[in-house]
Amino acid sequence: MVEIDFRDPNRHVNVEELKTIAADIRENILTMLSEAKSGHPGGSLSCTDILVSIYFGKMRHDPKSPKWPERDRLLLSKGHAAPALYSVLSQCGYFPKEELLTLRKINSRLQGHPDPNKVPGVEIPGGPEGIGLSEGIGMALAARIDNKPIKVYVITGDGELDEGEVWEAAMAAVKFRLDNLVAIVDKNGLQQEGTTSQIMPTDPVAAKFRAFNWNVMEADGNDISDMLRALGEAEKAKGLPTVIVAKTKKGKGVDFMEEKVEYHSKVLTKELLEKAIASVKGSANGGA
Repeated sequence: MVEIDFRDPNRHVNVEELKTIAADIRENILTMLSEAKSGHPGGSLSCTDILVSIYFGKMRHDPKSPKWPERDRLLLSKGHAAPALYSVLSQCGYFPKEELLTLRKINSRLQGHPDPNKVPGVEIPGGPEGIGLSEGIGMALAARIDNKPIKVYVITGDGELDEGEVWEAAMAAVKFRLDNLVAIVDKNGLQQEGTTSQIMPTDPVAAKFRAFNWNVMEADGNDISDMLRALGEAEKAKGLPTVIVAKTKKGKGVDFMEEKVEYHSKVLTKELLEKAIASVKGSANGGA
């Protein structure tokens, strides 16, 4: 991979290279979860392309200086997708790739949900559903007070929209006119025990955010080119926070896992792992 200056907001992005990176990250996710024998594959795979688009394509950050004061912030509110975040951070150079295989093991800093006190590059302790957008508002307000050109990106799950705190935060973000805040809803249509439409219908998500006076965009969250387009448009927003409602597939990249609710937290056997990795490689090469 070509060396990337992650501090440069105008860096050149090769979309085909990012697709290859996303495939590698999916393989890492599957391998580390199989090794750990626990975790959440479905939601990690659905948000992989979103994370790759942000970290490699848009966000200003520095793996060599994780606490760089001028960095943009990425908050993974759907903290159970930690394997995807860890894999992206290791790919960027925050810590060695070999450490991924310690996921969820005793004395590993790669816990089931991310811990900012242990893992370089992690901004918040994801886990409690619904809190990420509120934390993002605090960081966006602090950046304004400090007069720093910092963008704050918050990734939520669509099941997470069941939480009332999300909508309280949505009102506050508009009140404070936080145009340095970008929320991305990973809209894969599934949560722990069923479809979002069965458990607590939240559609139409885009219309709801429009009713809260957000700048709203919709994108294919599993298409890196489309995500980069939406993120680029979000940079132009003035006076309002932006939300990107990103349609994704849970388990994206693994044909037998896609849109299957049981793979919210079902981990693969060694035999199924080989099949899953073959599917990821086939998808990356234009196959099934």
